[in-house]
Amino acid sequence: MAGPPGVAYVYLVYGMYDCLNVVTGPEGAPSAVLIRAVEPLDGVARMREDRLAVSSRRRAARTAAGAEAARARLERTPDHRLASGPGMVAAAFGVDTTWTGRDLCTPDAILRLERDPADPADTVSPDAVLTTARIGVAYAGSDWAARPWRFAIAGHPSVSGRAAR
Repeated sequence: MAGPPGVAYVYLVYGMYDCLNVVTGPEGAPSAVLIRAVEPLDGVARMREDRLAVSSRRRAARTAAGAEAARARLERTPDHRLASGPGMVAAAFGVDTTWTGRDLCTPDAILRLERDPADPADTVSPDAVLTTARIGVAYAGSDWAARPWRFAIAGHPSVSGRAAR
């Protein structure tokens, strides 16, 4: 997390979910943004394959019945929800802890940050940005958990966690 800005920092949470962060601060100063959701625009079939591969590593999916249940759940998942949570973002892109340190800003990177081609200015109206309390960090204490450090585009169908209204 203290690497140069624009590189990936991936950690494992609960011993089973990889979480993708993008380092945001100057090198040596730990700071990053957790990527909580991504709207799939292309490569949906590959995202489904990668999600299934990750779910097959879980204990429940190691039986034929468990694997079939995981496949059925994934088939029912709408495209816009394929990467709607930090663990699902990493799974949908095949990201794991070995990705830490990869530059996400170079044009030839297999996974990279890009501007929206439909919006060259890459703007989101400030009125559309929602901030909420953090999710899944109650263990850190109420002061840290209540901080409004979760950002989302209000009403976007791919947003993870509590409804973004």
